[in-house]
Amino acid sequence: MLKRRLNEKTDYRQRLALLKSGLPRLVIRKTNNKILIQIVEFIRSGDKTLTEASSLDLASLGWKGHSGSVPAAYLAGMLAATKAIKHGVKEAIADIGLQYSRKGVAIYAAIKGAKDAGLNISAGEAFPDDARIRGEHIAQYAKLLKSKNKAAYEKQFSSYLKSGFNPEDIAKNFDEVKLAIKNAKGNE
Repeated sequence: MLKRRLNEKTDYRQRLALLKSGLPRLVIRKTNNKILIQIVEFIRSGDKTLTEASSLDLASLGWKGHSGSVPAAYLAGMLAATKAIKHGVKEAIADIGLQYSRKGVAIYAAIKGAKDAGLNISAGEAFPDDARIRGEHIAQYAKLLKSKNKAAYEKQFSSYLKSGFNPEDIAKNFDEVKLAIKNAKGNE
């Protein structure tokens, strides 16, 4: 325990406050390339992961965008909450760990996605706006870059273009994947 505190991996005061709520935790962790979301329950022998979803799971639902983006975080939050609700979890408390917290970042997009899927989560109003959640900022930047500097556009969006995806269509792709998650929720 002391080693995790010294290495700044765990804030035990924050953890204790979350555990005192008695609710399962919606644990959100972001890397450069993905978002991992778990529903974790505390039991005496240690934490028990009830369900999990990653932004990498979105590819099987048709997601073509970057897995570490704000739209991917929202969709991953929605997918994780859908799985949690199927396991009988109706309410959770957000656990963002030691990540930097600022209005509009991907972790809050993930929380909003979980809320929109039907999971009751108390959180402030630090959510990104709907246009940002849909990835419209990415599409606008892609259009601007393409018109100003085609070489920079091709470099910036090379992974999108290699897979045959037009980054200007990210909002449309977002809507398709969101619908796929909703349909999966209703069918199972």
